[in-house]
Amino acid sequence: MLCFDHSKPNFNKKPKNTSIPHSSSSSSSSSYTTSLHHSLLFLFSSSISSYKIQIQIMETISDHHHHHHNHKPHFILIPWMAQGHFIPMIDIARLLSLHSVFVTVITTPGNTSRISSTISRLLPVHFTTLSFPSTATGLPPGCENLDSVPSRDLARNFYNAAKLLRQPLEHYLRTSIPPPSCIIAGVGFPWLHSIAKELNVPRLVFQGFSCFSLLCNHNLSFFKPHETVSSPSQPFLLPHLPQTRQQQQQQQQQQQLMITKSELPKFFDKSSEFYDIYKELQEGENSADGIIVNSFDELEPEYAEFLAKATKKRVWTVGPVSLSSEDKLDVSERGNKADINEEDCLHWLNTQVPGSVIYVSFGSMGKLAPEQVKELGFGLEETKRPFIWVMKTSEKSPELEEWLAGEFRERNEGKCFLIRGWAPQVMILKHKAVGGFLTHCGWNSTLEGVAAGVPLMTWPLGADQFLNEKLVVEVLGIGVRVGAKAAVASMEGGEKGSGEMVRREMVVKAVERLMDGGDEEGKERRERVKELEEKAKKALMIGGSSWLNLDLLIGYVSEHDVVKLHG
Repeated sequence: MLCFDHSKPNFNKKPKNTSIPHSSSSSSSSSYTTSLHHSLLFLFSSSISSYKIQIQIMETISDHHHHHHNHKPHFILIPWMAQGHFIPMIDIARLLSLHSVFVTVITTPGNTSRISSTISRLLPVHFTTLSFPSTATGLPPGCENLDSVPSRDLARNFYNAAKLLRQPLEHYLRTSIPPPSCIIAGVGFPWLHSIAKELNVPRLVFQGFSCFSLLCNHNLSFFKPHETVSSPSQPFLLPHLPQTRQQQQQQQQQQQLMITKSELPKFFDKSSEFYDIYKELQEGENSADGIIVNSFDELEPEYAEFLAKATKKRVWTVGPVSLSSEDKLDVSERGNKADINEEDCLHWLNTQVPGSVIYVSFGSMGKLAPEQVKELGFGLEETKRPFIWVMKTSEKSPELEEWLAGEFRERNEGKCFLIRGWAPQVMILKHKAVGGFLTHCGWNSTLEGVAAGVPLMTWPLGADQFLNEKLVVEVLGIGVRVGAKAAVASMEGGEKGSGEMVRREMVVKAVERLMDGGDEEGKERRERVKELEEKAKKALMIGGSSWLNLDLLIGYVSEHDVVKLHG
């Protein structure tokens, strides 16, 4: 665990002149490694379960920039209004503020209200709200987040409503004091490029994806192997992936990773009704000055490096951002107030055998058909193991409610803890009773599982999730496939896929493979994910790879500020 001592930085002592080594995830520029960063006095006192760090931060300025020591860069964060994008951006705001820079988050009233109690603990991060014009484009009043859009037919309306934020956003950026030094924007604002260019401010993009899937998407767009296959189910090779260092050391060949067209994100489907939006988003990403990724060098080092080379952009891995706070309330209320009493959930977990519980969640956007929900329920029941099952409120149907309230409830009393709506996921995954995570492989969930040291059962639904499954199962070796073969749900406005039903016996088989783990393969899988958990914690500690990447990012922005000042 990470315990920060938030005592006031001591600026009176004479600073030492230090430089930070290059990170593999950033382009090689010797100039900004010596720009504004911190000299840190720290004391590690570790125990089996926790790392306590006492921090004393002293501002260190290289001689080159010494007379600019009063200037702090001002980072403006504009999260895309979907939970999978919004939550990690708030965590990134917190991490940046720990590095003593000005941070402003610009969002809408409905999105700030979801995290109002977190905001009160997020000082000195500043929040600015802009009214979201939902009714102007035919959305219901108060519809300010993609997860509250009533149907996929209105996804375009939501995207168009976000475009109407341009004028008030531009006014804020032009009149802000201090003026912006850098804009970090979510995926849905491609038009920010021209504003940032006019203001001469770097615009960095946060897509919310892994380096692996971003690299795969880039290579697929460039080489287009999916356009030559004869059917959606014909496997083809994911092109131009790096040989991992482990493969090089063991003199193994580069891993051959195969995928099918039906497993690709919808933005590769030219027949999609949203294809024009996908093209706009891609142009917005291509014009960005750099990429912020919620990952860490030790998890996917080669992919961060190759992504920077392929896109010719700087790439900063700054995660896992879910570890940005150890505050119990921050963890339990992350992203939204939970729809259950956290104490009840913790009490139930405390009564379970360590490592025995399966945690089941398909994220904030994925939605299963009622018959698939029932099939999953039967599968979980047949495992004869305790499980926490998170079900979205949007998955309600009279048939499903009757089934849940009837025999299923009677048969699984005490064995199933059902959560309808929003769950305190990070809090649950960190509990010692949890031994496996059945996930849709959204990147936030995947990384939260890794950061908690919990092996994964993978059941992708669409978007980037089949690519994340490849990383988890075939590259990292920390998960087991359930066996979903094609996109089955409308993911962020994607079309309904033609996926086959995942049968209960497939669920049982995956759970047994992951949870029994008595064989050598199972033991190695658990060992690998536990090793990654330790590396994840260290990445965000002082001197860790993500901490240094944040320093390099701030150095890059500070350097740009100085050039602008003298330009």
